[in-house]
Amino acid sequence: MFLKLAYSVGRVLVSHDVRTMPRWFKQCIGERRCAGLILVPDRLPIRDAIEDLLLIWQLTDGEEWLNRLERLPL
Repeated sequence: MFLKLAYSVGRVLVSHDVRTMPRWFKQCIGERRCAGLILVPDRLPIRDAIEDLLLIWQLTDGEEWLNRLERLPL
């Protein structure tokens, strides 16, 4: 549901749910185009997560994130 919503408004979804979100992402891309998903493990220090997210935001375009899943840290 969140992946569909993110796609409909042109957003990338960032989640701590590294256990179940990959399964939902796989199901989503099997059915349609899907918003990008960035997984941030709970154990990753917030400073590192913010730095990686800023880097992604600065160096990539929204179109590059369609049907794409990445895990932090980069």
